[in-house]
Amino acid sequence: MGFDIIRFVGEVDEELLCPICTGVLQDPVQAPACEHAFCKGCILEWLLRQSTCPVDRLSVNVLQLRQVPRILKNLLNRLYIVCENSNYGCQSVVKLDTLDSHLSECEYNPKRPFPCEQGCGLIIPKDEHKDHNCVKELRELVQKQQQKINEMHQDMATYRYEMTGIKDEMRILKGYVRALRVCNPSVRAVADELERDEIERWSSSLPQARVTRWGGMISTPDEYLQNNIKQALIESGCPAHILDDLVKNCHERNWPSGLSSLETRQHNRRHYDRYNCKRIPGKQAVIVLPCDNIMVSDDMMSEPGLIMIFAHGIE
Repeated sequence: MGFDIIRFVGEVDEELLCPICTGVLQDPVQAPACEHAFCKGCILEWLLRQSTCPVDRLSVNVLQLRQVPRILKNLLNRLYIVCENSNYGCQSVVKLDTLDSHLSECEYNPKRPFPCEQGCGLIIPKDEHKDHNCVKELRELVQKQQQKINEMHQDMATYRYEMTGIKDEMRILKGYVRALRVCNPSVRAVADELERDEIERWSSSLPQARVTRWGGMISTPDEYLQNNIKQALIESGCPAHILDDLVKNCHERNWPSGLSSLETRQHNRRHYDRYNCKRIPGKQAVIVLPCDNIMVSDDMMSEPGLIMIFAHGIE
């Protein structure tokens, strides 16, 4: 529907009026052949009943409607209109093309959102403040949030169930592949490649880490600390076939010869300072994998990887 003509200051040319609602054109479009212009809402409603132009009855359908010429838009935009909140006290008169921005900021707009001043802090339309009940609104909000939480819990339960099934299938498949590896050398090669791919995918999911204080290295971690690292590895998606070996490599007795003693570590600082390290999520620990450090010599690398725990100094 168009704008009420009595809201405009000054004379409005009849070419700017909608033939259907007789108001000033709002969001105008035109018929392709006769070029008669209408409010978009008006002509769409008209065409639901009959596929003809309301003025000259020429055939027209919704798909044929097009934008009006720029000159017509410019003429409309230059018109001055009284704010629709004039009944509430607004005395502003603005150009038609700035009406929307004015309404969004008009202090007299009864639908302008304002925070509740009674204590709940909810943002509600200005004209609803007098009937607003903080306790009722907050209760409804809590119920909606609780419903969303319940739906999320249900989705998570379904996801965990599906993941458990997938993990069981993977465990059975890996057991089957291991059995084939024992019996068939060609299968063993394929399985080894699959396991390498699995390690590389896991490594790419871990965040990059930089060690700033190698002196904070804990070379003989206790069992409790190792179990914490193991749990973090499991949660990060560490491939099961290397998990136990990685945890064993937390202790310096399983470190490569280039790191086997304090003296060798001091001597080889320039080598391990260039390690491409990945952060074990949530822990002051890094993992160094062969797939990320292909240029590192054998005396500075352990299979299937090397875990270093630190008291501090990891970014």
